Amino acid sequence: MKIVVTGALGQMGSRLIRGLPFSFPGSAILMLDNLYSRRYGSLLDLPCEGNYRFLEADILDADLCALFEGARAVVHLAAITHPLPADSLETMEEVNVYGTERVAKACASVGAPLVFISTTSVYGKKEGTAEEETAEDLNPQSPYAQSKLKAERLIRGFTDQGKLESVIFRFASIFGVSPGMQFQTAVHKFCRQAAAHQPVTVWRTAFRRRRPYLELKDAVRAIEFVIQNRLFGGDIYNAATTHSTVEEIIQIIRRRIPSLALRFVDSALMNEWSYEVSSKRLANCGFEFQGNLKEEIHHILSRLEHSPADCSKTSGARGGLDF
Repeated sequence: MKIVVTGALGQMGSRLIRGLPFSFPGSAILMLDNLYSRRYGSLLDLPCEGNYRFLEADILDADLCALFEGARAVVHLAAITHPLPADSLETMEEVNVYGTERVAKACASVGAPLVFISTTSVYGKKEGTAEEETAEDLNPQSPYAQSKLKAERLIRGFTDQGKLESVIFRFASIFGVSPGMQFQTAVHKFCRQAAAHQPVTVWRTAFRRRRPYLELKDAVRAIEFVIQNRLFGGDIYNAATTHSTVEEIIQIIRRRIPSLALRFVDSALMNEWSYEVSSKRLANCGFEFQGNLKEEIHHILSRLEHSPADCSKTSGARGGLDF
């Protein structure tokens, strides 16, 4: 039996592929990535317990049916989250929507269950707590969130027609160390700037607004949990370890780096309001969130203080070198 991971060398994938051999002993792990973000280091020091195969492949043109044949699950992480300047919104749409449609069709064709990673940003501006099934909660503001919601609806369409086994995760903003770590999201950006003794840049309007965050180990464990328990009935699960304000995150960092300086900036970014999400559906299935924001921030800072920061501007979800 095998498990396929698209976007395997990115921030989440590079951590997931290191955990799979221990959660699914003996399984073949097929890693697909086209190294779009050049995260070659994600392939270094893989655990010897893993039965790995890496393949240069782009979800837009690969023979996905052949690659997915016999898979216990396909974990679809490949996406453009933070486009390079050369990328257009059309490119993001092509990868995140059309690419996901190709993945879903291939899974349906060969009978491989699909684990799709979406984002809590699909809720957009929300009063109160967002639940998975409240249609009026879905108001994505950013192009990335809009593309993820379109992809969700494609997958739900195949599943509702009985053509596909699937599960959709809406993950909160990720924080935590991984070989393919990126530094665009709030926690990682703040830690990088603080460790480099730079002023931490904070959106003026977002300082005291509360947002959901998901510790990377919890993200990996949640993916493994649904595969182990075969939760492929087409349900959607929110996943958030904690909710926090930027001010609270800064206070944690400042305990370790008292000299931290703030620089408030104005931003036209559209998803800068407070919102919370409920993860009760996943918890009711028996999953327990174990992450700790304070501990993981200290872990990130420890790693940054002893190694150069990788300030790449891409997500690592599309990659590609042939091995």
